[in-house]
Amino acid sequence: MASSKTPRTKTKAKSKTKAKAKAKPTMAQLADKHVLYQGSVQVPEADIAIFDDIFSKIRGRRPMTMREDFCGTAYLSCTWVASHPKRRAIGIDLDRPTLDWGEQHNVATLPPAARKRLQLIQGDVLDGLGDRTELTCALNFSYSVFKTRDLLRRYFETVRERLVDDGVFITELYGGTEAIVELEEERKCKGFVYVWEQARYNPITHDALCHIHYRFKDGSRIDKAFTYDWRLWTIPELRELLLEAGFRKVEIWWEGVDEDGDGTGEYRPTEYEENQESWLVYVVAQR
Repeated sequence: MASSKTPRTKTKAKSKTKAKAKAKPTMAQLADKHVLYQGSVQVPEADIAIFDDIFSKIRGRRPMTMREDFCGTAYLSCTWVASHPKRRAIGIDLDRPTLDWGEQHNVATLPPAARKRLQLIQGDVLDGLGDRTELTCALNFSYSVFKTRDLLRRYFETVRERLVDDGVFITELYGGTEAIVELEEERKCKGFVYVWEQARYNPITHDALCHIHYRFKDGSRIDKAFTYDWRLWTIPELRELLLEAGFRKVEIWWEGVDEDGDGTGEYRPTEYEENQESWLVYVVAQR
């Protein structure tokens, strides 16, 4: 009896090992975090439409040259040069692997003529790299890595220096009563769920630690796909620092709402708004 049990036990063990070896990878294991980010956070066509609207109302023309600071995968810059045959873009980011991913997956999909109008630079946005442009943007709150007034002012001075004489700088800022509390928000996207987590906030320093997670229908997930250690700046602080950096005029463009209180996607300059649980504004600085 003893000898007959041993082979069966070994066979079962081998079968289990074989089954594990053949187990399919999870959706999280197959996912590319940059694809997920572009599909859940970025809508470059909408950004460009807003840039065109703001710039044309201020300067009476559409901008043709753009510098994208903290460009990451250069998704926005690629969309910019593809939006008009005369448009040029400069994308600047510190992280080489992210730029390489963008070269392979975004730049490579452009027509040859558009690729020639795009320059990607690995470098520090504080160093004033690249030619002067009509428009500079810094989206997704990336400038919040600068946690002191001196550093942020220095960045704004660099931005101003690399703009043409009537250039415009556009960036974003978020806030509201929910911006300073620990929370998780979920949003369904195509094939996955995007999770934004505000993990920690320090009211003394305004330091905020945030994460992006992704969940999939097979139960797998990517935790902390992206982590942000920021200072949550305020509108008055940004405006003061931009003016100190030499910008002539700084406006706050706020999104309008419809009768149901939903955002219309249209922004206008304003000097008074009621506070909300959550808001996102464009800070527009004229050289």
